[in-house]
Amino acid sequence: MKASLQLKLGQSLTMTPQLQQAIRLLQLSTLDLQQEIQQALESNPMLETSEEDEHSESSEDNQDSEPTASDTSAEEPSEGQDDWDVSESGPDWSTENDTPDNIPDDLPVDTAWDDIYQSAPAPASRSDEDGEQDFESRNSAAETLHDHLEWQLNLTPLSERDQAVAHALLDAVDDRGYLTSSLEEIHAGLSDETDEDPLELDEVEAVLHRLQHFDPPGVFARDLQECLLIQLNQLPPDTPWLPQARLVITHYINLLGNRDYAQLLRRSRLKEDQLREVLALITGLNPRPGDVLDQGEPDYVIPDVIVRKHHGRWRVELNPEIAPRIRVNASYASLIRRADSSADNTYLRDQLQEAKWFIKSLQSRNETLLKVATRIVEHQQGFLDHGEEAMKPLILSDIAQAVEMHESTISRVTTQKYMHTPRGIFELKYFFSSHVSTDEGGECSSTAIRAMIKKLIAAETPKKPLSDSKIAAMLGEQGIKVARRTVAKYREAMHIPPSNERKRLV
Repeated sequence: MKASLQLKLGQSLTMTPQLQQAIRLLQLSTLDLQQEIQQALESNPMLETSEEDEHSESSEDNQDSEPTASDTSAEEPSEGQDDWDVSESGPDWSTENDTPDNIPDDLPVDTAWDDIYQSAPAPASRSDEDGEQDFESRNSAAETLHDHLEWQLNLTPLSERDQAVAHALLDAVDDRGYLTSSLEEIHAGLSDETDEDPLELDEVEAVLHRLQHFDPPGVFARDLQECLLIQLNQLPPDTPWLPQARLVITHYINLLGNRDYAQLLRRSRLKEDQLREVLALITGLNPRPGDVLDQGEPDYVIPDVIVRKHHGRWRVELNPEIAPRIRVNASYASLIRRADSSADNTYLRDQLQEAKWFIKSLQSRNETLLKVATRIVEHQQGFLDHGEEAMKPLILSDIAQAVEMHESTISRVTTQKYMHTPRGIFELKYFFSSHVSTDEGGECSSTAIRAMIKKLIAAETPKKPLSDSKIAAMLGEQGIKVARRTVAKYREAMHIPPSNERKRLV
């Protein structure tokens, strides 16, 4: 074979840097987008943030002016869709350099800023009884179970020998509040350190009994039975049905766990009304005492889209608080000279072009997000009006065809994006679900079926809970064809126990 040169013509799709940036911004979550914008503000001198008051003043004074890049809206509703209204509010990506007009031109020489303008009041904060700000409760990390137990241990008068045993027991406590090691293992580990005066197993058990009086009640238990008994022993002696509750926990906890109330009534020799009172006392105990403290920090969700009903119409608008408002710095942009090819001028020109691309990518992201959210709300109006049972089947291709985009784009838009509705905050992915056929030839959403199953279980008789087969038959009476295994899958997805575990003595 000889080496040769050939010339071919062809077409190929090239991902430009601008398109890559737009796609990357489209799939970012709210927190990631804020970090991306902050990084762009720090690296590009042509970008700056615009104050909210300046934007509000300029929007009031120039209502008839040409809309800026922040005026993102969905397509106009077609005929038969008069109930849909899309707000044009959203983050301001304006490129105009609005300057406040309330600053005097000349200030006195020896004048401080606060003498001319009154500073904004400090935000309100929690105060204690003395009026001091409670900074520790605001900024300190959440207290863990181990920290809470160690704090109580430091306040407990113990000998040096018992302190070592107590710390060993404390290290063996898990997040639930239970001991993960047996007393024999803890004793064996401590005996190696005290060769001169051997440690007895009874000493370890004595320290354990003392630690079992710590808060929260039930900690340092070795099993569920001991945990419940510790909590019962800390109740006042005159608590009604306390002896009977100790009897049931001590001897018949397995029957209680299996909900074999017939055997429990026969062996404990209690009447049904009495057993009901005993069970009410037992169910008030906490089988996982460590969960009272180890709850972790809450995760707050910032919605990207806000849906509200205004004058009988559902309005869809972007959340203006999801990201800072940015614009091109007109002062730096004015320094660019067209005929100048110096390094500084070239740098400013490149930064200006990147700033415009970034603002345009943000505008494209907002337009796409608002357009997709509007179509979702339009399709799921029944959910907004009536709840989960009115949810309709919806897949990505349905929205892709409605907005004339690719399914991959819809998948990026709906991932880690949240919508605030009168019924709560939901991820956009929540509104997509598969369908199940009905006897009438229609389709029913799997989300609606889950809501129906949850409603049937909530209305069941506690003495005779509904089985999965019975629930499937009841759904079949409503025209929904669902197999028993499908009902079991949906029930487990909602963390609802099976019928034998839902049985109650009422």
